Amino acid sequence: INATKAAVEEGIVPGGGVALIRVQKALDKVAADGDEIIGVDIVRKAIEAPLRQLVANAAEEGAIVVQEVKKGKQTFGYDVASGEYVDMIAAGIIDPAKVTRSALQNAASIAGLLLTTEAMVSDLPEKDAPPMPDMGGGMGGMGGMM
Repeated sequence: INATKAAVEEGIVPGGGVALIRVQKALDKVAADGDEIIGVDIVRKAIEAPLRQLVANAAEEGAIVVQEVKKGKQTFGYDVASGEYVDMIAAGIIDPAKVTRSALQNAASIAGLLLTTEAMVSDLPEKDAPPMPDMGGGMGGMGGMM
């Protein structure tokens, strides 16, 4: 229901990471120099990640699919379910524009926060974590009810 509301509010975009691939062209217009160029390149690579992951989940090669999708125009993308390149809108593979925009904005916000943080505390995952303790059986005693 929330996705439908979001689609009504801001419309839809081609799904499967295609909209993000199309956004890369806007990065070419960003005036950057020095370290900013590196930042733009990081963003350029990061917005390919959803499509790459979808393709990897389908046991395909993400780099090849990303390049093919980049060659296409507008709604051209890769349907991981069929393994074919299709018009994503015509195939019904869509995302709410609001959700896609929010995901990109939130990722940028978190990245900015990490860049300006002087120290971060994190727990390392334990390799040999002990199993959860046994819950024990049955109900506890009646505690002096005799």
